[in-house]
Amino acid sequence: MPIGGLALDVPGSGGNINAKITTAVVITCVVAASSGLIFGYDIGISGGVTTMEPFLEKFFPSVLAKASEAKTNVYCVYDSQLLTAFTSSLYVAGLVASLVASRLTAAYGRRTTIILGGFTFFFGAVINGFAANIAMLISGRILLGFGVGFTNQAAPVYLSEVAPPQWRGAFNSGFNFFIGFGVVAANLINYATANHRNGWRISLGLAAVPAAIMTVGCLLISDTPSSLLARGKHDQARASLFNLRGTENRADVEAELAELVKSSQLALEARAEPFRTILERRYRPQLVVAVAIPFFQQLTGITVNAFYAPVLFQSVGFGSGPALIATLILGLVNLGSILVSTMVIDRFGRRFLFIAGGIQMFVCQVAVAVLLAVTVGASGDGEMTKGYAVTVVLLLCIYAAGFGWSWGPLNWLVPSEIFPLKLRPTGQSLSIAVNFAVTFVLSQTFLATLCGFKYGAFLFYGGWILLMTLFVVMFLPETKGIHVDFMYQVWEKHWFWRRFN
Repeated sequence: MPIGGLALDVPGSGGNINAKITTAVVITCVVAASSGLIFGYDIGISGGVTTMEPFLEKFFPSVLAKASEAKTNVYCVYDSQLLTAFTSSLYVAGLVASLVASRLTAAYGRRTTIILGGFTFFFGAVINGFAANIAMLISGRILLGFGVGFTNQAAPVYLSEVAPPQWRGAFNSGFNFFIGFGVVAANLINYATANHRNGWRISLGLAAVPAAIMTVGCLLISDTPSSLLARGKHDQARASLFNLRGTENRADVEAELAELVKSSQLALEARAEPFRTILERRYRPQLVVAVAIPFFQQLTGITVNAFYAPVLFQSVGFGSGPALIATLILGLVNLGSILVSTMVIDRFGRRFLFIAGGIQMFVCQVAVAVLLAVTVGASGDGEMTKGYAVTVVLLLCIYAAGFGWSWGPLNWLVPSEIFPLKLRPTGQSLSIAVNFAVTFVLSQTFLATLCGFKYGAFLFYGGWILLMTLFVVMFLPETKGIHVDFMYQVWEKHWFWRRFN
């Protein structure tokens, strides 16, 4: 039944589709979005355990020895390729999985791919919790990476296809909300287990819990109508759409179904290799945007800040406990900003949030660089007072808020909504693959970059933020409120991209 009887006329949809927010839509989208839990939990947990002495003692004793030296460069304490391999190995596996996932989602559906990701992540968490050596630890991380790759590819597509167009941004940002929630939950667990000898095992092993919750939930929902139609399951697609939209206004549901059938028939007729088709000139606008957004999103520096926030806070003078508390505060701020995004993303549009969030992050990155320059200095042997250290935390919180209500949720939303049905899984796969590839490079090199660039590392990310904001101003059309099957309209009207149509 419609929640509050709210009926939405979709502006610019080209199909005059009347969509309603029903209880079934809410439940289905929440379950699908909960797959973000596993990614968020891993982001939050991996950075925290790398500051736990028992974990470092068992797997990375050289880092522990460096940290205990009487005088050391604060930028370089945790500069260890083996330590960063623990974090970044997940993203190599995720990159491979995201490319494989496009074929899985096309052949077996979005829901099945999410469930496969949940199972894979679950077993990876169990292996990490019982890890006895580096090989076992990295093997578990690789399984986690496959799980994250599958779910990150399938879930945003699922949400974009199920949510009413007028509220697609809000429902899709739920995926990012669960990522943020997972980060906060992981930070709390890290803080609670930090002083236990086997606390790192508890932290890593508990990743199995969100994987189990997500997997069980997805077993109880159906696949998207678009996916079912693309696989020739017309009756199931019709039943799924009526369940999502309600039966009060059958004419509107039948009209939407007819449009979906038309899109699925075009997709079936275009049987060319999707990875070849997506390179055609007419799809160049969508391809460029789907690649540029995750590329730029990672170059905001947010993921490496999330991974290494405890390390960074310890480097500027916090103890292990206060560093974890500061990281938790950072996660809570990010989570709150995602809620703000959910409320405004379909009101103000994608472009406004991209641009405003970019300016906010740019200012904060430059400010952190200046603060580190005048306190710790280029040599890294200066002392940062408590007041300055708190200011660093405050600036990073403002930076995280800017990311949380802009580039965070929009990174998952925009690539999932701009492609036609026949290329939607492939486009999302390429977008996620770029995300993982850049994350791998940055997470593997961040500590070395911090050691080499010193405070200049924050200026490096600030420069990329400025560049990506200019890219949005020039080349990103507004996509709010447009039905996914009529998204071609925005490219035909854009000052630059219309030449490709």
